[in-house]
Order: sequence, then C-alpha cells, then structure tokens
Amino acid sequence: MLQLQAAGRAVRAMAEWAKQLAGIKGVVLDISGVLYDGGGEGGGVPIPGSIEAVEKIKASGLKLRFCTNETQATRGKFVAKLQRLGFNILVNEVTAPAPAACRILKERNLRPHLLIHDDLVPEFDQLDKANPNCVVIGDAADNFSYKNLNEAFRVLIGLENPILISLGRGRYYKETDGLKLDVGVYMKALEYACDVQAEVVGKPAKMFFQSALAEMEVEPQQAIMIGDDIVNDVGGAQQCGMRALQVRTGKYRPCDEQHPEVKADGYVNNLAEAVDIIVKQLHK
Repeated sequence: MLQLQAAGRAVRAMAEWAKQLAGIKGVVLDISGVLYDGGGEGGGVPIPGSIEAVEKIKASGLKLRFCTNETQATRGKFVAKLQRLGFNILVNEVTAPAPAACRILKERNLRPHLLIHDDLVPEFDQLDKANPNCVVIGDAADNFSYKNLNEAFRVLIGLENPILISLGRGRYYKETDGLKLDVGVYMKALEYACDVQAEVVGKPAKMFFQSALAEMEVEPQQAIMIGDDIVNDVGGAQQCGMRALQVRTGKYRPCDEQHPEVKADGYVNNLAEAVDIIVKQLHK
C-alpha cells in the first residue's frame, strides 16, 4: 500500500511539472551520468534509452545543446568517444570549459600554469605559457600528485595578484569502477592555501549556461536543463533562469531530492523518460 501511495505521488508530481513546460524551445543536456555511465579506461556505456532520446529531441524541432564539465580530453576527442558509443553528436553542439577558458586567457593576456589532464593539454597549445601569471586547474586525475599541486601552489603564492581559473567545481563524478574525486576538491585546497577565490569556468557558473543559451539563441525561460548533479546542473541552470530536471542516473543519490538549498523542477528516472514527457507536451 505504501509503495502504491508513493508511486501515486510521483505520478502527480511528474504531471505537475509537465504543465510548466509550455514555451520550451531548447534543451540543454549534461553528458556524463545522463547519456552514459562510466569512463576512464573502460570508455563508458550508454544509459538505456539515451541514444534514442537524443534522436527524439533532434526530430522534435527543439534546439539542443550538450553542456559538459568534461576536462579529461579535448572536445574533439570527447565527442569522438560519444560517437563511438552511438550518439549523434557534433563538436559544435557541445559547450565545454576548456575552449571557454582559452577565450578568457587570450582576452586577458594571461599565461597559464596548467594543472590538467594530459589529454586536455592540446586545447591550450596556442597560448603562451612562459613565465605564468595564473593557474588553470581541471580534472587532472592521476596528475593530482602532491608534487604537481605544490608546484601550482608555488606559482599562485608567488604572484602579486594571484589568479586561479578552475574548469568546474564538481565534488565527485561516477566512472565504471565507482565514484571519483573531481576538480572542486583540489580547487578548494589551492583557494585555502593561497587565500584566493577561484574563477570557475564550467558548470555551475552562470556565464557557462549563458553561453549555451546564446549558442541556441533561446532565452533562459525557454530552455530546460537535464542533469544528474543537483548543484552543478540543476542549481546552476536555475540560477540562470532556466528550468531543470534531475535524472536518477549517474551520480544521483536519493538524498538529492531533499537537498537543503536546491530543488529540481522535476525528477525523472532517466533521460528517455524526461524526453518522452517534454516531446508529448510539445504536441498539446
């Protein structure tokens, strides 16, 4: 009986937020944990129904943007992996932190010391990195050694006006073999040691979501974000004026639905379920 009552409440809640979808013109999708699970050496596996869900969005006429904090590979290499997994995704459909950071560095004549994954280094090839006047930190994985963190610390502490640019501030993410610490943990360590506030390029920064909206040419109230991270995906999108759904895949945990600060506009079991509801609402 209790299970039936809970199921009934879930159905009513889903119907309630579905009514709020009027006027939606664009969909922004997180990638890891929404399209596929896992990563690293295993490469990941598509979440059931996600490949078809992407196709359904594209066929619906809705504008679509993929928004990721992936910083372990160049955007081109990352998209190539997604294509091998079966997703119909192009490089120019993806908003990612590294290209955005490069634009900022060029505009401000900054020379970065890089604490990033080896596979991401080519994104920064066109920048002057001699005599660095800032530090850029991403998800460096095994490069997060004491030696490398200390080297970044020494660069920052030696600057008169230290600048720390972080390609995200996530706490953890999910790979095939379990949860992994993300860049935000190491960002906080450098902030504390150097008494500096990092400039975040990537989710949940408002500028990052605004870039995705500008690329789709839709207003915040016309777009909906679908992600697995209650803070970076859902909270970040809502702060930008978008609506946001959380999927119960990827890094999702049941306690997310009782988060003290962020509440999604709706919770769905997976991307396929979310897309079915959104597309049905379009035809009403």
